[in-house]
Amino acid sequence: MRYAIYFTPAKDDAMTRKASRWLGRDAFSCNHYQDHRDYAEITADPRRYGFHATLKAPFELSDNTSEGELLAAFEAFCAKQQVFDIPKLVIGSLGPFFALVPEGTHQPLQEFAAEVVDYFEPLRAPLSEHDIARRKPQNLTERQRQNLSRWGYPHVMEDFRFHMTLTGPVGEDRRDEMADVLSTEFSDFTDRPLTISGLSLFIEPARGDDFKIHTWLPLAAPGPTDMKE
Repeated sequence: MRYAIYFTPAKDDAMTRKASRWLGRDAFSCNHYQDHRDYAEITADPRRYGFHATLKAPFELSDNTSEGELLAAFEAFCAKQQVFDIPKLVIGSLGPFFALVPEGTHQPLQEFAAEVVDYFEPLRAPLSEHDIARRKPQNLTERQRQNLSRWGYPHVMEDFRFHMTLTGPVGEDRRDEMADVLSTEFSDFTDRPLTISGLSLFIEPARGDDFKIHTWLPLAAPGPTDMKE
């Protein structure tokens, strides 16, 4: 069993519904869809993980941690976090992959992501040699290798980039087409803010299984305008 802490909008959010139908699977309900079967091969990789943005990458629990303790920590963390907005979301790319990404670096988001990584780190089991090799450390920067060793994932802290993956790798000959398709499909959600309103605890029952949402919780700490005088 592996767990992950991801951002995803709530179950009935319009973005969740749109992205689930685009990818072909809903990580909340585990329902499958055929709306975009012409792109099923391109969306196969993100379909397995479900629509999300990685904060704490998939991990196994340490020997002295139970699922109940993880869930309690997850509840406690969400209860003390405030809702905030990413100012502007756009269709972007990370190498050959397309994703929904912030228009630029947003420091509150970077700090929030770093806090997630740090908070849940004591509950994570060390990576196996196989998992380390799977990350191809020879292709990482020195800082990313240090992240992999320290945090179990290379793309954290200064190397974190928020992204909600929409495709697997897309060949050069299809990139313009895919950019146009995604711009149309997700036009209701781009060029406007994205509210970070909650977090999901995802599970992978066995290696290679589809990830599914175990628990979604709202960020529940009161903001400045909610505080009483």
